[in-house]
Amino acid sequence: MAYLIAGLGNIGAEYADTRHNIGFIVLDAFAKASNIVFESKRYGSVAEYRYKGKDFLFLKPSTYMNLSGRAVSYWLRKEKIPIENLLVISDDVALPLGTLRMRKQGSDGGHNGLSDIIINLGTNNFARLRIGIGDNFPRGHQVDYVIGEWSEQEKKELPFICDKAADAMVSFVMAGIERTMNIFNTK
Repeated sequence: MAYLIAGLGNIGAEYADTRHNIGFIVLDAFAKASNIVFESKRYGSVAEYRYKGKDFLFLKPSTYMNLSGRAVSYWLRKEKIPIENLLVISDDVALPLGTLRMRKQGSDGGHNGLSDIIINLGTNNFARLRIGIGDNFPRGHQVDYVIGEWSEQEKKELPFICDKAADAMVSFVMAGIERTMNIFNTK
């Protein structure tokens, strides 16, 4: 059975090291550690990975954040992956830096990428791993913060955050969402 792991972000060098691209950053770190390579395909960059009999399909949409649903919907259909085998990885300003929150379903929480996925799938009933990027910005400057580059201190924490997120991602596939939420949704 295959699983689609979609890491959200924006394509282009100007977005590469931004907080909003944490989904891309996590998948890139996992790919590097696992010696797998992303290939440019329809609606995104895709990589395949097999672990203990489970097939992972990693997706970094090339549709830009606000149209992520088109890519996620396309790859679910193309690979005949059931929605319960979908995990979306995104940033969240409501969580402290590095905090992980996995949920079975939920609202978009004001996140345009999640909103577009919900619209395209016609449901909010899919797993998501939200990664805290903090809210260290003055009132009215959320967009600048989210698409801003990581601070030097944040950059030092990124490898640990990526490792933790990768562990949660693998646990979702291997152990299921309930067990994964119990393990990773802690302070």
